[in-house]
Amino acid sequence: MQVLFLYLGYFVYVVLALLALWGAYNVIMVWRRVSQTRFADEHEQDEFLTELEQTLELRNFNAATELCDGDRRAMPQLAMYAITNRELGYEKIRRRVAERFQHDVMSDIEHRLSWVTTVIKSAPMIGLLGTVMGMMGAFSNLSSGEKVDTIQMASDIQFALITTACGLAIAVPLVLCIASINIRLAKMEDLIGSGLGRLFESLKSILQRG
Repeated sequence: MQVLFLYLGYFVYVVLALLALWGAYNVIMVWRRVSQTRFADEHEQDEFLTELEQTLELRNFNAATELCDGDRRAMPQLAMYAITNRELGYEKIRRRVAERFQHDVMSDIEHRLSWVTTVIKSAPMIGLLGTVMGMMGAFSNLSSGEKVDTIQMASDIQFALITTACGLAIAVPLVLCIASINIRLAKMEDLIGSGLGRLFESLKSILQRG
């Protein structure tokens, strides 16, 4: 029986380690994605939009497309999509750009955040499983009817406590990371929303002039 608990203990440790790595990987990927998607601040975005608006006022759509094409962040790419599809009309462009933002930018971020949330929920549960297994091993030692092996019993209880601590040690930092990422996401959405509003006004004015 003790051999079985030993192997199950190794299994719990391996699962906890894999969860920790997977959660950290997805947090890093989301962080990088958000950093690569948005402008550093509103001033930097305003400089880009000012240059783009000047090009659009001259109705030089090719130059405007080239300006956007060289920048892989969300705002320039959405602007390029809107300019390229300007013949669809103002309302359709707004709807298509919103759909594209959700599909190309937010869906990948939300997918990875869902994995982080899964790790946050799973790690304490796996830790609790280890706790139950450790206590089962300890009680098995007590109920054996033989002389109690205090060293083995202490080892089982230690395993129970360590797995619980490991589960919490994985989940708590990830919760803090999620909170920080959500703040960055909110700022990114606000920044892109204000930028798109400004872009749409420029396009609307140009399209109305024909």
